[in-house]
Amino acid sequence: MAPSKKGKNKGNSATESTQSTQSPTSKYPACLRVVAPSSVAITIHAKPGSKFATITDLSDEAVGVQIDAPAKDGEANAALLDYISSVIGVKRRQVSIGSGSKSRDKVVIVEEVNVQTVFDALDKASKSH
Repeated sequence: MAPSKKGKNKGNSATESTQSTQSPTSKYPACLRVVAPSSVAITIHAKPGSKFATITDLSDEAVGVQIDAPAKDGEANAALLDYISSVIGVKRRQVSIGSGSKSRDKVVIVEEVNVQTVFDALDKASKSH
């Protein structure tokens, strides 16, 4: 019995290392997705009407973002895009709403950036509030 368990353990560790090399986004929350060729999609749960803009939550479901603008006439969307671009450190023109412009749950696309940069910036901002 002992030799077969050893064999299974070796097989599992080999499988684990293979999986980690095959899927580079596995160490990031599911709310961050790579979009070909060089963009990242971020699922965001927006909370408009706050006193100041901040990242409240970074989970698999979504990034919680408080917005310091009311949810009317696209003001909150514009403020969200401005805030996300400043947090990640990219130009405003590189950030756009992919879907959900009329909803609190949105997908924001950040162009010409890698997922590691986005994750690091969001993680740092979520811990600094």
